[in-house]
Parts: sequence; C-alpha cells; structure tokens
Amino acid sequence: MILSTIARVLVRWRWLVIALWAIVGTIAFIRAPKTPERLDLRGGTLKPTEGRAADKLLTTRFARPFGEFFAITVEGPSSFADGPARAVLDSLTITARRQAYVQSVVSYATQGDSLFLSKDRRTTFFLVALSATVTGDHANLLVRAFRNEMQRTLAVVPNRPAYLLRVTGRSALDLDIRTVSAQDGSRFELRLLPATLVILVLAFGALVAAILPLAIGMLAIAVSLTIIGMLASITPMSVFVLNLTTMIGLGVGIDYSLLMVTRFREELARGHRRREAAERTLMTAGVAVFNSGLTVVVGFGALLITPMVETRSVGIGGLIVVAVAVLLCTTLLPALLATMGRAIDHPQWLARRLTWYHSPQVWEKWARSLARHPVRALAVGGTIVGVLTLPAFWIRIGLPARNWWPTQTEAGAGVETLSRMGVSGYITPIRILVEVPQGKQATEAFTLRGLRTLSDSMRSDPRVLDVRSLVDLKPGMSILAYSLLYSDVDSARVQHGDFIDAYLSRDGRAALVDVILRDSTSLTSAMQVVARARAIGQSNQIKQLRNDRVLVGGYVAGSVDLQAEMLRTFPRLIALVLSATAIMLAIAFRSILVPLKAVLMNSLSVSATFGLIVLVFQHGYGASLFRLDGPTEAIFVLVPVLVFAVVFGLSMDYEVFLLSRIKEAFDRTGKNTEATMEGLSATASVISSAALVMICVFGAFAFARVLVMQFLGFGLAVAVLLDATLIRMVLVPAFMHLMGKWNWWPGGRRTAAERGEPRH
Repeated sequence: MILSTIARVLVRWRWLVIALWAIVGTIAFIRAPKTPERLDLRGGTLKPTEGRAADKLLTTRFARPFGEFFAITVEGPSSFADGPARAVLDSLTITARRQAYVQSVVSYATQGDSLFLSKDRRTTFFLVALSATVTGDHANLLVRAFRNEMQRTLAVVPNRPAYLLRVTGRSALDLDIRTVSAQDGSRFELRLLPATLVILVLAFGALVAAILPLAIGMLAIAVSLTIIGMLASITPMSVFVLNLTTMIGLGVGIDYSLLMVTRFREELARGHRRREAAERTLMTAGVAVFNSGLTVVVGFGALLITPMVETRSVGIGGLIVVAVAVLLCTTLLPALLATMGRAIDHPQWLARRLTWYHSPQVWEKWARSLARHPVRALAVGGTIVGVLTLPAFWIRIGLPARNWWPTQTEAGAGVETLSRMGVSGYITPIRILVEVPQGKQATEAFTLRGLRTLSDSMRSDPRVLDVRSLVDLKPGMSILAYSLLYSDVDSARVQHGDFIDAYLSRDGRAALVDVILRDSTSLTSAMQVVARARAIGQSNQIKQLRNDRVLVGGYVAGSVDLQAEMLRTFPRLIALVLSATAIMLAIAFRSILVPLKAVLMNSLSVSATFGLIVLVFQHGYGASLFRLDGPTEAIFVLVPVLVFAVVFGLSMDYEVFLLSRIKEAFDRTGKNTEATMEGLSATASVISSAALVMICVFGAFAFARVLVMQFLGFGLAVAVLLDATLIRMVLVPAFMHLMGKWNWWPGGRRTAAERGEPRH
C-alpha cells in the first residue's frame, strides 16, 4: 500500500519532479568539470606505517631533505659538458635556482659527475630539490609553473628546436596521471555514446526509448561528480574515482533505466494507460532496481573499511553514483515515462524492423533446453569457470614490472629518457634512516662503521646501482677520515654543505642512506630490495646499529606498507561483502538457498575474472592488444580488492533482475520450473543488452593510458561478460531447475494481494 501510494504521488506530481531534476542537472553539468582539479593525487594508506614514519623523520629533521624534487631531462645537439649546450644547461639551472620554492639544484655543473651525462653526452638531467615546506599536493601544484619557467628559458636560447626538455619526478608523474585520467574519461564518454545508443536502439527498437537510458546515465555521472567535488574539500578523494565514476555511472544508470523502460513498455502492451503503466513499473521494476542498488552498494560500502585513500575514495564514489542512479531511475524516469506514454515507441517503423533482436523465441527455446538438461549445463559451465580460474592460483601481488608510468605523458617520457641513461632509479630511491639514541651522534666513529656496513651490504646486491650516505662522500675514504671530517660538522659544511644537510639531520642524531636501484631492477623486484633492507635493519645483523632505530621509506617502501595493509584487510572485506549480500537477498526473496546460491555464483564470476587478469596482464598473453610492451609480472594490490568489491556488487544487478522476475512468476503460478523458464526468457534480452552496454563502457577503459585503469577496465568488462552469459544464462537457471521449490523455502508463494499489487 505504501509503495503504491508513493508511485501515485510521484506520477501525479511528475512535472514538479522533472523541473527539480532539470535544476539539479543544470548545476551538475556546470560544476562537474571542476571536480578533477580537486582530487587527491598521492593517496596512500591512512594508517601509521614504517614508510610514513621514515618520510616524516626526513622532512621534519633534515635541513635539506631532498624529499620532493623534480628531475629535468634535456636532450640537445651537442655535448652538455662544454660549448653552447653547456651554456643552455647553465641557463636552465640558474632559472630553477631562482624559484622561491626551490631549495637546491644538483647537476653536472655543480657535481662534475659524468653520472649526469649520457654516453654520447648529448643528454643530461638535473635534480631540483623543493623546500621542506613543499609536500604532497602542494608540489603537484607547482609542476605546471615550473614547466612554464623552464620552457620560457629554453625559448630564448640559440637553436631552440634542437633541444627537448621534460620535467618528471613523483609530483610531475602524479599530475600527468590526473590529467590523462580526466582526458581519457572525456574521450571515452564521447566515443561510447554512439556505440551505446546503437545497442539501446537495437534493444528497444525505438529511438526515443533508447535516448532515455543514455540521458539518465550521463546525468548520473554529472551529479555524482559534482557531489564528489564537494566532498573533496572535506575528505581526500583520489583521482582514481574520476574514471570509475564515469564507468559505474554510465553502466549502472543505463542498466537500471533499461530495466525500467522495458517494463514500462510491457505494461503499455498489456493495455494500461501511461500513468498506470508508470505506477506499475515503479512497483515492480522499481523495486528490483532498489534491491539491486542495495546489493551493489554493499561492495562499495565494504571499501570504506580499507586503510587506503584510493580504495576508500572509490567506495565513497561508488556509493554516491549508485545512489544517484537509483534515485534517478525511481523518480525522474517514471515521471518522464508517465509524461511520454506511447511516444516512447517512436518511430514505429524502426520497431518493426528490429523485432528480431528482442524476440523472446530464441530465449524461450534456450530456457526449455536448460530445463531438460540442468545437470549437463552445470557440469559444462562449472568446468569452464574452473579452467578460467586456474591462473588465479599463481597471482603475484606487487608493483608491476613495466608499464607503470604512462609513457605518453611528459613525465612518463622523462622516465624513459632517464632509463636510457641508466639512472631512472634516482626517481624512486629506497631511503633508509638510522636514528641513534638520545645523547649520541650519528657522526660518531662507532655509528659510522655501522653505516659503512649497511652501505656495503646494500651495494653488494646486484639490483643496486649506487648507495649514498655520510660514508659514501668520496670513494676509498676511511672511517677514520670520516670521523675527523665530521668531528667539526660546521667546518665540514663549509665544503660539503648541501651533501651533509641532505644526509645528516639538524640535531645530528639521524643519518640517511639512499639506495639507488639499477634500471634493470623492476618495481616488482624493488619491493624485494625493500624487504631485504628492513630485514637487515631489524635483525641486528649490524652490531653497531643494534640500539638504533632503522626505518625504510621512499615510494617503493610506501607501496610495500600499503600492500601489507590491504592484504591484511582483504579477508575482512570479503567476509563483510559475502555476509551482507546474503542477508539482504535472504530478506528480499524470503529464501535461504537463493542468497547462498547467489553468493556462490558471484564468487565463481570473480574468481574467473582474477584468472583472466593474471593470464593477460601478469603473464602477458594478449597484452599487446592493450598497447602493453610485455607482461607486468605482478598485479597491483588495489586491483583484486577493487575488482572483487565492484564486480561482486555489479554482478548482483543481473542476479536481482533475473530472480525478481522468476520470483514474480513463481508467486503467481507456484511452479518453479515454469517460473524459471519465464523469468529467463523475459529478462534474457534485457540482461544481454545491459551487459553489452557495460562491456563497451568498461572495455573502453582497458585501453586507458593509466595501467591501474586498464586492470580495472579489463577486469570489469570480463566479469560482466562472464556474468551475463555463463553465470546468469547457464549456471543460475540450471541450479534453480535442480532445486525446485526448495529455492523459495521458507518464504513460499505469495499472492498478488500479499505483494500489494493491483488486481488485473
């Protein structure tokens, strides 16, 4: 009764509903484009970790910490050691040094070290350390200003076209990732709209009906991005939420709209007037959309318990976009349908030409075939899922070995230039901090011996290119000589000021050891070097450092900490999603077996998806299709977490659509086999069309320029494909046939009066 009252009120005041959403939509389309610049670039874990402690010690206790820095690569027509090219290098370094936010500049000119030159001396790089007060997103904001200053200086040098300058480094890479993420989102939206419209026209056989879901999806994206932009001023929202909002908003918005519009047309075909048809649509398909939305948000809501800004942002973004999509489909869409009526079927000639696409005859035949051979269907389908899942048992979690930085950007191309020079390890050094107890100094001979042992131990690793520390100032210098040098630190600073300030804290109690990795050492292997460094520091192998505090930080160490935290949280997330989904489905369908079956089937879908991700990305089979130059060798820890949470939720869309229709038929007839066949044949066309839209949307992002988005786009597209075909069209109905009336125990059969539906 309450539901029917709400439906009548909504349809009666439909013009007010449309007007309110028109106002909201106008504001959203104006404000949504401003959201990307408000998103957080760095992210990371919110919990205190060893890596964060090391980075904090470095930025707060060292005079020149060299924490945030830019790396500038310059390619020229002649040697940068002397002559005109050297003059260009000097001009660039002078300009860099003049910037108020720059702390120091290290180059071939200041060091005289051939490390800064390529073998032919026509390529060089220099490092620009930012002030200690410049951290995180503040550094990211300075990238564009610094790039402009460099280009202005380069613009006035003789033979300007012969020089190629790129600004890279952690901050520059972060900024470029945000930029290409926004560009990819806009680019894919424009490309997806025509393809999606074609699919919807095929599904409905009507242009007007096809435009409605598309409009709802676009409006869901705009409103969600606007809300996310507002939240970004209160809590950190990662840049990853940008493309995911586009993917989920377009996919879910169209999915739900497709179900609603299809049901409305069915009600019109039964002879109901437009207002009554809209009311009945809201009371049937609207309830299915609401239940589906609840199951989807479970996955996103579970991400809120994770310790990482990126995953929590996706969780918040997912909750927002699904809630907005459900609200649009249960308010604005029924109002529009009640207003348009049979005009939704225009043009009629198109519908007649496309009846073959949404004809139920093929699906009815398929449903009858499954009813006759449910055991065979389960066996074949289960075998296929098992084979696809096998590679997942060899999944390797870690930073990918290649394709991590987008090479199509200035910062990514800069990393490639450094790699050709053999010095890209300077971008992401492993930073070991040694803090001595109160009352002692890191420059004492005893501690210096420990630092030398630590330095030699790390340098002996074949994956390490260089080690820099207080005892690595000059090759061959003895501990005695270092002790004499540092016995008067103030005097030593006169000659080696920048070096000492970078590797010795202001109070003299902490020393930094920078471990530079070889270019042949991938980020995947770098995580093992971090583990080795921590093992050395914590195992008391170096007797001189036994009473000291040893911390390992830097980009790779932060990734190791993040991975450990995520893997620790993942089992709880899985348990929460499975249990919450099962409980919600049990309440919605008044059954025990149905939710257990749904959880099992969705788990099969997720496991098969993991297997294909490992096969394509980790092992590289077919990776070239996605413009990758080889296997990643590892899967970033965010991927299994996000894929599980998002896929499990989205898979429930089709589960709820199918089960709602089967339950409706079962309540009417009390015959499980007939109800299953009716539900399958009635929803198969809708599910197939909705899945095709989602596969196009998600699959487009498999070709994004950011590897994480490629992981997710591919994973979600594959999951939807498997779910809408193998799971929902084979395994679920076969299982329903086998279980018979036990599917609905203990809820039993409900009459139309019990469901609150009008008699007809």
